[in-house]
Amino acid sequence: MSINKVFCFGEILLHYAPPVNSNFMEQQQMPFYLGGAELNVATALAKWDMPVKYGTAMPSHFLTDTIISYLSKKNIDTSAIQFSGNRIGCFYLATGLDMKSAGVVYDRAHSSFAEIKKGSIHWKEVLKDVNWFHFSAISASLTQNATDVCMEALIAAIELGIPISVDLNYRAKLWQYGKTPIEVMSQLVKYCTVLMGNLWAVEDMLGIASSIKTSIGCSNEQLSIAANNSMLKLKEQYPLLNTIAYTFRLTETYFGVMFNKNNFYTSPTYKIIDVKNIVGTGDCFMAGLIYGMYHENTPEELINFAAAAAVGKLYELGDATEQSPEQIKNRML
Repeated sequence: MSINKVFCFGEILLHYAPPVNSNFMEQQQMPFYLGGAELNVATALAKWDMPVKYGTAMPSHFLTDTIISYLSKKNIDTSAIQFSGNRIGCFYLATGLDMKSAGVVYDRAHSSFAEIKKGSIHWKEVLKDVNWFHFSAISASLTQNATDVCMEALIAAIELGIPISVDLNYRAKLWQYGKTPIEVMSQLVKYCTVLMGNLWAVEDMLGIASSIKTSIGCSNEQLSIAANNSMLKLKEQYPLLNTIAYTFRLTETYFGVMFNKNNFYTSPTYKIIDVKNIVGTGDCFMAGLIYGMYHENTPEELINFAAAAAVGKLYELGDATEQSPEQIKNRML
């Protein structure tokens, strides 16, 4: 597949990550990372020498200037970043905890991205050098404004014949503006050609019920069968989807499954031990899918590379991966 630039669109975030059981208050310091699901994908792809463009909204001040300079040094095209609003969103999550954890604290209200305005981005101009568009459900979970802008972008991408990928990541603490995930995401996903998620995100956000309610006590085969059944229903409801991938991060193992060109594929099962960090693993998997499609990998190589990339991310601090393609390929089973 020929891709000019992959365009990743979503909110940039500052992730404050106090170490568990640390005395960061007494030390008066706390680690932080640049985050945001779409930026994590963009950073991974740029690390893997793919042409990447990133779009978000940030206020016009010295911190934004510093961030843009930092991203530019990573070979991320920042020309689509909009300067508006008054603040950059952030969240607080102790190192090693999951984004779905009850311990995550969001501070994103009235951020520049949350207050982005419909009609403020000239999408045909932004997308003129783009052959792939990526966003996540998080972008639509913030405000009606952000949802409206996502819809604008997807319509423009479809009109330009640009494939669209979506990470159906569900954050229960978001979605506070009066719309349910199913109301919103069912309208956005109908434009998408690639979807990543899991059994329960698809149930919560698209209303497609899973035949099993938890992974506890289930074999990989049972999980795969449930995923395949879910994917068939998803494909029937959203006919533009040509690739669907689900991940399973279990207590001691990790694997992914994929529907591609009317066939199902399963990655090898990876053992996971001594996990350092969970944040960003799904974003790394998503980046792996896009990377594999860019390089026209076989479906087996595609799902294996994405799973191996996600597993490697479990052993890294920070929100975005620093793995090279060679390191990921060396991990592939």
